[in-house]
Amino acid sequence: MRGGSLATCFVGPWRAEPDRPVLRDVDGRWLTGRELDERTADGADRFHAAGLATGDRLLLCGRSSAALVIAYVAALRAGLAVVPVNPDYRQSEVERIVHAARPSAAAAEAQTCARLVAEASGIPTTELDLAGLASGAGPPGRAIDASAPDDPALLVYTSGTTGAPKGALLSHGNLLAGARAVVAAWRWTPDDRLLLTLPLFHMHGLGVGINGSFAAGGQVVLRPAFDAADVARRCREGGLTMFFGVPAMYGRLLEGGHAGALGSLRLIVSGSAPLPAGQSDAVADAAGQRPLERYGMTETVMITSNPLDGPRKPGKVGVPLPGVELRLSREDGEVQVRGPSVIAGYDRGYGDADAFTTDGWFRTGDLGRLDEDGHLELIGRSKELIISGGFNVHPREVEEVLAGFPGVREVAVVGRRSDTWGEAVTAVVVADRPVDPQALRAFASERLATYKVPKAVEFADALPRNALGKVIRREL
Repeated sequence: MRGGSLATCFVGPWRAEPDRPVLRDVDGRWLTGRELDERTADGADRFHAAGLATGDRLLLCGRSSAALVIAYVAALRAGLAVVPVNPDYRQSEVERIVHAARPSAAAAEAQTCARLVAEASGIPTTELDLAGLASGAGPPGRAIDASAPDDPALLVYTSGTTGAPKGALLSHGNLLAGARAVVAAWRWTPDDRLLLTLPLFHMHGLGVGINGSFAAGGQVVLRPAFDAADVARRCREGGLTMFFGVPAMYGRLLEGGHAGALGSLRLIVSGSAPLPAGQSDAVADAAGQRPLERYGMTETVMITSNPLDGPRKPGKVGVPLPGVELRLSREDGEVQVRGPSVIAGYDRGYGDADAFTTDGWFRTGDLGRLDEDGHLELIGRSKELIISGGFNVHPREVEEVLAGFPGVREVAVVGRRSDTWGEAVTAVVVADRPVDPQALRAFASERLATYKVPKAVEFADALPRNALGKVIRREL
């Protein structure tokens, strides 16, 4: 067995304390280390017995559950590269990812999601309990837990874009380095118990929440989705030490009068979008501690973090995590990084030419500045990507959908600053006949995941363009 895989890091603590509860499912049942070890090993064997080989890609689609986590770890132990998919994607969005990733098989939650993936992909699809796969040991020579640090583990498409979308191809070494960095920075221990309400198709929930907890030997309490009252109730029941959220979640906790319940936790973390300073202050007043802001990307895992001890600066995302090097470009202040958690490149090299500098630093597309203490403040983006509620939205994809609505002659999609969403997806439309904004949004909701649907529709006589005819988004 070669060392350095993400899965072997998970399994070690499970075997050291096999009877210790590790993962609490959404139905309240705890799974022990022994159960997770046995069920993920069995799942790996089933993948092999079904004909999947090391390096093959597995589409994984489902809402938060122990079954989803088991399928994820089983795939890692089998040497597969996991391609997570948002269960709220529409068929066309799944088809784009399938076309780009070329997975060999899929595992999806029962009923609607499994049917959607099967219809959209045309590849062999089993339910997340893996019951549809052949059982027993895999073919001779198909060992589990044999991945090396450079072997692929996760292929993430941050949004189902049109054309040839970029897929961030993360290795076992990338993910392990990212997990170990936050474990060290946040002094994550086996005594920690994380309340995880984030989705598991996203780097925040999967790459930090699950990977970090298991790498630390800690415990996870899964919830099917975020609900402010549910979070408050579970915090007040006791036994929890950590909570991760996006700014929109903290906003809902404040609005419902539930933020004070976070005061019982050791650590609360905010990420995936900027946390407004006023919201940070309000949570600090209610809970007695300020959310720890951090900064990361799918392609890099985590980059910076405010300190666990000492002042947490509102509006700042902290200093580089262990192993991460960071610099700002002289031209425009773009944040550039390198380190063991940063991808070596995109899948099949698509987009690599623009993503890396000539001397090998990853270009984040975010603009920043450093204060006198070396804390990073993000001040904008050089790329067109919109981050709304912690999810990445590519304007072109939304624009192409809206352009198909009767009366829309031209459309540009931009992110408007929002205390609730970080950025609110906003469509600026040039129409050649009256267009009902609500009808346009309904049209979009039938074709796009909910978070991509414009929160607002504005109208203009023309879109600002440069001499080459390209829309100047910053003027919108």
